[in-house]
Amino acid sequence: MKTFLTIVFTIITLNVFATAQRSDKIIYKGQEYSLNCNPLEDFFNIHPDKKPTTGIISSALWRGYIATFEVVDNQLFLKDIKIMTKDSLNKIGDYKWESVIKEVFPNQDKIKIEWYSGLLVIPYGKMVNYMHMGYGSTYENYYVLEINKGTLTKEKNFNNKEYEEFKEKQFQAFKKTEEYKKQKKELQKNGRYSDEFLDSFLRSFATQYTTKILTD
Repeated sequence: MKTFLTIVFTIITLNVFATAQRSDKIIYKGQEYSLNCNPLEDFFNIHPDKKPTTGIISSALWRGYIATFEVVDNQLFLKDIKIMTKDSLNKIGDYKWESVIKEVFPNQDKIKIEWYSGLLVIPYGKMVNYMHMGYGSTYENYYVLEINKGTLTKEKNFNNKEYEEFKEKQFQAFKKTEEYKKQKKELQKNGRYSDEFLDSFLRSFATQYTTKILTD
């Protein structure tokens, strides 16, 4: 998670990859939603040799793939991994999506996401505000799912205002931990930034670096 924060912090401070990202997908309660996080990145950080390298990487898809997950009986499973490839038989500019899940996880039919613990943020409803960076756009409603080693342990359902209040409470609870001090010290290695700037950054990404719902 520290690696994630450092990368995102560098992106923001250098103003690179300032493009809205194609989301991973999740099937929850029988309906498909977009995800505001990328659970497979934790796996690829441990197994970098397994990450697909043949897909097209663009400013709107910096990770090079789109994964689809599903929650079944409170367990989180990986359903598919697709990469975007150029179809040489089509005209220039035409693309196709190709599944590579069998290459990443050979001889596996049910893939439980046992390596992942964290908060899955699922926006839904109408878009309230568009932001041309990452997953910065805001929506009417949000599910927040607490996942512990692939098992759903808690769910929260918020409207837009409640979700912003939740992030603030989550950040304030995080500020009381030793990890908060460690994160700020790590981010300061990128340059000299004020406490206000660093707290603003950490507040914005409160659901990305905390692995549990810290407040009711």
